[in-house]
Amino acid sequence: MQRDGKYIYCIIASEYDINLGPIGVGGRGDNVSTIGFDGLCMVVSDHPLSRFDVNPTNMMAHQKVIETVMKEFRSVIPIRFGIIAATPDEIRNLLNRRYSEFMELLKQFENKVELNVRGSWKNMGVIYNEIDKEHIELQQLRSEINKLDDKDIKNQKITEAGNIVEHAIIEKKACQAEEIIDAFRKSIFEFKFNKTNSDAMFMNTAFLVNSGREVEFDHIMADLGNKYENRCDFVYTAPLPIFNFIDLKIFPEKWEL
Repeated sequence: MQRDGKYIYCIIASEYDINLGPIGVGGRGDNVSTIGFDGLCMVVSDHPLSRFDVNPTNMMAHQKVIETVMKEFRSVIPIRFGIIAATPDEIRNLLNRRYSEFMELLKQFENKVELNVRGSWKNMGVIYNEIDKEHIELQQLRSEINKLDDKDIKNQKITEAGNIVEHAIIEKKACQAEEIIDAFRKSIFEFKFNKTNSDAMFMNTAFLVNSGREVEFDHIMADLGNKYENRCDFVYTAPLPIFNFIDLKIFPEKWEL
């Protein structure tokens, strides 16, 4: 018979137990509730200790639970995906030992949410033309390549030109992202760049803001959409748990130390 542990979603401050219903990770309909110590709680659900599936469905369920908690609590510290404690006592012991640290984090990030903005260029042909005009050495290389008959030398020059374009795209991404971020500077506490997944995507940025400023963000996004209508596409996601701004490490195997 497989043994269940406690899957952990986030940390909150609460003097009372909460019950979010059968929305736990794993698809079994496990109830999501809290385990607490002196007003500090972890939001948890039952989950088998011996098996954990890393898949999009479980990852989405993890985030959805945290987003549900965010609707009721002003400060929520998310825990990274896939953390399971063996027993409720392990959780209580952890909350006891790191009580001051967790409470300080809850205070620091009270009323804070994360907003994500991804920006992509609509037409890469336009971007490549700009790069060509901005880099004389690239124009010279292209002229040389067109005149070369030696295959090895030609391939070498093509590789050289490709490296110039690659670095130029990185620089142009940074400049374009900086222009967009400037529009948000008065409305945010901090921001963090995440990886882009294509040449066309010039920014994938998380912003830390006060909860309730989503309307202000909407207006800024609308202005940016109008300003860059012919150049950029934007995807705006809000509000989200503050995963990009919390570096909270919890290692279950060390909880009893």
